[in-house]
Amino acid sequence: MSGYTDIRAGGWVARLPEAWRPYALLMRLDRPIGSWLLVLPGFWAFAMAAPSWGRGLWLAALFGLGAVLMRGAGCVVNDLWDRDLDRQVERTAGRPLASGMVTPKQALAFLLVLLAVSFLILIQLPWAAILLGVLSLVPIVLYPLAKRVTDWPQAVLGLVFSWAAPTGYAAATGGLDAAAFALWAAGFFWILGYDTIYAHQDREDDALVGIRSTALKFGERTRPFLAACYAVTLALLLLAGVLAGLSWWFAPALLLPAALLARQVVRLDIRDPALCLRLFKANRDVGLAVAAAFLIGRL
Repeated sequence: MSGYTDIRAGGWVARLPEAWRPYALLMRLDRPIGSWLLVLPGFWAFAMAAPSWGRGLWLAALFGLGAVLMRGAGCVVNDLWDRDLDRQVERTAGRPLASGMVTPKQALAFLLVLLAVSFLILIQLPWAAILLGVLSLVPIVLYPLAKRVTDWPQAVLGLVFSWAAPTGYAAATGGLDAAAFALWAAGFFWILGYDTIYAHQDREDDALVGIRSTALKFGERTRPFLAACYAVTLALLLLAGVLAGLSWWFAPALLLPAALLARQVVRLDIRDPALCLRLFKANRDVGLAVAAAFLIGRL
């Protein structure tokens, strides 16, 4: 594979049976950062509201497996929508559907398997969480369309990737309250920020093929936009902690994720796609630091 790409066909993926490798790449198993970012808002919910350590760890395990499967399903949907466009973008031309390693019919069959196994995990949860999990399919399907009709596809992805927050909260408590909605909103603005960084990898190719994004919309003004997104994220996280009745220790514990987010704003260089990818991936540590802050707030 020549040119700039974030596909990692080597490593453990290369040791899989040859027939399995395209499907592993299709669901992005070579790049686990997406699964981390999908599940982390759920971890926030468990850290903030799980009734016991045992229940929290059990839910974290279920959501972790579910995140890998649903992230994979979302990638299949995305690549089915985008296979013709992906062939025209350097970073994505090697994807299994775009390159012909997997046919659309094979991808649809694989998608049904991923959704079936995901549903078996989902039905282990309370009814409120099951309903939210089923509803998440709507923005998952709509996201690939959004980049064709709006400058804000990152906002649609924000809904998708923050969905684990209310679903996790409902799984932990049986319902939703003001703290859950504040947590959901915090996740949304966090994702809106970091996915704008991610979109800068493809900014020039996207402009040529007609894909729209907040990276293209804001361009040189991305840094203040990113700072605003992350400031709102931190304010909403603080509000969620207050609404959940956490101890005052929660506020100083948020200083670590705040510093990690500020570092992204300072270091951002929209002309360096490799740096944009590294800053995007750094959000795994941000999300873990937020979860730790919620746990500290329950001491």
